[in-house]
Amino acid sequence: MKKINIIKENEIYNSIIKNTKPLKYKDYIIYIKEKENLPYQFGFSIGKKIGNAVTRNRIKRQLKSIIDKKDYQNQFYCIIMVRKSILEKDYAEMENNLLYALSKLNIIKENTNETI
Repeated sequence: MKKINIIKENEIYNSIIKNTKPLKYKDYIIYIKEKENLPYQFGFSIGKKIGNAVTRNRIKRQLKSIIDKKDYQNQFYCIIMVRKSILEKDYAEMENNLLYALSKLNIIKENTNETI
């Protein structure tokens, strides 16, 4: 995942979480906010209750890998929060659940070439 596609500013996180309604699906809580004339950006929020730093970073790497497999429409912010039940899932299950949730939000481009 390119650095241009990652949200870094704390103010953006706070404004999105306070002003938008989330989509809750299994292990994920996803916030989407429209923006203008900029490429899409994803942010990840994984709390300390999930585990130590090694565990949280592993989950972030897995989420970034899943997100890289698809092409997305531009002009939105997306924040993905993770519930503790994610620790019981394997990578394939995480991938299926996250891609299904993102497809429900209609942000994945239709003509996506899948790489397996």
